[in-house]
Amino acid sequence: MKELLIFSGVAGITVFIGGLIAKLYCKHARDGFKNLQIIHGMESFGAGIILSALALVLVPHGLEVLNAVPMSISFILGALSFMFVSRYLSVKGGKMGTLLAMMLDFVPESIALGAMFVSHHQTAILLSVFIGLQNLPEAFNAYRDLITSGFKARNILIIFFFLSFFGIIGALLGKFFLTDSEIITAHLMVFAGGGILYLLFQDIIPESKLAHSFGTPLWATLGFLVGIIGEKVI
Repeated sequence: MKELLIFSGVAGITVFIGGLIAKLYCKHARDGFKNLQIIHGMESFGAGIILSALALVLVPHGLEVLNAVPMSISFILGALSFMFVSRYLSVKGGKMGTLLAMMLDFVPESIALGAMFVSHHQTAILLSVFIGLQNLPEAFNAYRDLITSGFKARNILIIFFFLSFFGIIGALLGKFFLTDSEIITAHLMVFAGGGILYLLFQDIIPESKLAHSFGTPLWATLGFLVGIIGEKVI
């Protein structure tokens, strides 16, 4: 239990640390091409880490535990659910996409971390590393988005501080309720994987986003699903 609290706590606190780094950066950064390079570099790094968690932990566990049809259903449902949430936030206004992405992958991954900590210890440790690494750039970019949406720096850091504890809360939920439910845990991970992949193309990878279109990233998600099914069948 102590080890689980440490790994989930460290993975979660990077949300707050990422916000602090963004606050310091925004205070001293100057407009210009170099600034844009750093910002887009952080976005790309975060996307790479998220994709690593997706490709190396979330989807492989689903492939190992689930059959192709139920796995595909969970994957599609995840993509559709995240699409509707993203669309709702876009209609409401404000740059909430990065914060949405951070929480929608942070929470289910933390739950999966707790659920697998005993039965798949090494995989759970790897997942905690992914969570911690991806939270840093995601929090960095989410801070900037919230600042431009009118939030005050102090309020953002307070929000990020409390969000940091979601890692521990999620891990404990997984530990006590899903440790013996490997199939449910696998569905949760695949569901999160489908949603995360959608958000990668919709919000985190700007180059792939078509203005005013919420369906384009879904096609990219379905394309990735074809590869997953092929791997499972073969």
